[in-house]
Amino acid sequence: MSIQKPRSVASRATAAMVLAAGTLLLPTAAQASFLPPELMDTAATYIAWFVIIVMPIAGIVIFWLVHILPEKIAHKRHHPQRDAIQVLCLMSLLFGGLLWPLAWLWAYTRPTSYRQAYGTDKHEDYFVHMGERAQAGELPPSELQHLHDELAGIAARGAMAPELRQAQAKVESALAALPAAPAAHGAA
Repeated sequence: MSIQKPRSVASRATAAMVLAAGTLLLPTAAQASFLPPELMDTAATYIAWFVIIVMPIAGIVIFWLVHILPEKIAHKRHHPQRDAIQVLCLMSLLFGGLLWPLAWLWAYTRPTSYRQAYGTDKHEDYFVHMGERAQAGELPPSELQHLHDELAGIAARGAMAPELRQAQAKVESALAALPAAPAAHGAA
């Protein structure tokens, strides 16, 4: 009996090896994806079109948005040389972004000599906007007086644009419209 057992185990092992070798020799449909081949081809086509069309457009838009960022910052901060920063941003687009760091730094700085030369360190549009707010009565008296003093300093230098004269007139009319009671109370 002991002789029959090894033959049966040996025959089973041999049969298993033959079956495994036979399985390896059979051609099977191997797939590297969970998708059927037709769907994989369709997906590859759509991905290719996305990469060919959408990605370059998105890259150009992102490049453009990054390059106009210093201009937006200068506008938000009422930089007096905002128009020059805008020109530098446009030139940076033409030169492949080499001038962009200069525009970025310029947008975050205040030119010290500009205030000495022109009497202000803000863009003219700031005074036009604040003049409209003063006319609407949205400014507190202290800010209104400060705005009036700044516009008077610009006028004293003689470099007053027509828009600034209109803003100054709006600020003066808003100052004249202030009630006299707070001024008398502050003087006493």
